Amino acid sequence: MPNMQMNKTPMPEQDGKVRARNFKEVALGYTADMAVEEAKRCLHCKNSPCVSGCPVNVNIPAFLAQVAEGEFEAAYQTITATNSLPAVCGRVCPQENQCEGKCVRGIKGESVGIGRIERFVADYHMQRETGVKVSRPESNGHKVAVVGSGPAGLTCAGDLAKMGYDVTIYEAFHKAGGVLVYGIPEFRLPKAIVQKEIDALTALGVHVETDMVIGRVLSVDELFTLGYEAVFIGSGAGLPRFMDIPGESLLGVYSANEFLTRINLMKAYDANYDTPVQYAKKVAVVGGGNVAMDAARCAMRLGAEEVSIIYRRSEAEMPARLEEIHHAKEEGIIFRFLTNPKSVVGDEEGKVTGIECVEMELGEPDESGRRSPIEKKGSEFVLPVDAVIMAIGTSPNPLIRSTTEGLQANRRGCLVVNEEMLTSKEGVYAGGDAVTGAATVILAMGAGKTAAASIDAYIKNKS
Repeated sequence: MPNMQMNKTPMPEQDGKVRARNFKEVALGYTADMAVEEAKRCLHCKNSPCVSGCPVNVNIPAFLAQVAEGEFEAAYQTITATNSLPAVCGRVCPQENQCEGKCVRGIKGESVGIGRIERFVADYHMQRETGVKVSRPESNGHKVAVVGSGPAGLTCAGDLAKMGYDVTIYEAFHKAGGVLVYGIPEFRLPKAIVQKEIDALTALGVHVETDMVIGRVLSVDELFTLGYEAVFIGSGAGLPRFMDIPGESLLGVYSANEFLTRINLMKAYDANYDTPVQYAKKVAVVGGGNVAMDAARCAMRLGAEEVSIIYRRSEAEMPARLEEIHHAKEEGIIFRFLTNPKSVVGDEEGKVTGIECVEMELGEPDESGRRSPIEKKGSEFVLPVDAVIMAIGTSPNPLIRSTTEGLQANRRGCLVVNEEMLTSKEGVYAGGDAVTGAATVILAMGAGKTAAASIDAYIKNKS
């Protein structure tokens, strides 16, 4: 019988005040009974609008039906037929804007908790496997190189490996996972979960080479001389932006990228590691996206007494996920809306002592439809802080495009591709943040999936 309950089955969570001082996962996950109960809320609509909202086209009604019957392993197989990273997507996808945003149950009441159920299914599989048991596809004799091991690169590599390609991923850092390991905090996406997803890909035969900075160690052109017939660039958008205001060079000013990378890859979340990171007492985080929420919540967990998010518009315009904003508030993060920094203030030793801000009011909508913020004259004030974290966006690193002749980029530094993810250079494909600028994990995965299909068609037509 369908479950006609109007609201989602609640997700068990750590208490806000407790979790604000630890890096353990915030959401604890559904039990089997909860997952079955929630899956029964699916109406199995004729047109399955939820699938159209998924960038990797997971057969959502099928896996929900399997979960409702207690067939959790079968549901895992259904999901992984099109999604290589279900445990990741179940945790960090903005489902409210995608599959769940199209769910018919959401018209009257809350949509089905598709992401929560996906997470349960992936975790169920991981907890019960006694070792990665995957039969490697028969080799088709063709080699493809993938640059970057973030969600776009991992998805592209996984799809190609399933088709029989010999795939090597070249990762610049010492650890594979891209933004999944250096950008997203442990309390939202545990590193062990990401590693298990990568292990599943290496079991398919995907090779991972770390400490390989393409554009320095090897160029894209040199990859072709090594026998690769196509190259996929999924190098992300790791170049931070700053505001270009006075005082940004003071000690204690960080990009969110640097701050999160130090915490994630240099393990500040683990007391056994002596990570070179500032344990600030009063922190200002500038920005209103998910990265700003991550940085603020990490600063609190490192022991800050007060963490403020400074955002120049109102809460209604904030681009972060509602869940992230809600969790940040529960953890004691202060939100200073309609506030914009004018300068960073320091002492004679060059260390941050405060951030000068001005109050804003909303004017007419800009090109994006959001109302433009306008300064209130005479409303300047200084907020005392000893660290400032800039979380106002990133752009692609120029290294690959500057060392690869014939690779076209737009004015924002993003690689230009066609609908097949082909760049302006034959045999070179690209996707994810390197093409779109900073976006979501699942959109990057969708691009990697499209590119894998295009590379397969390209090599088959050529041979």
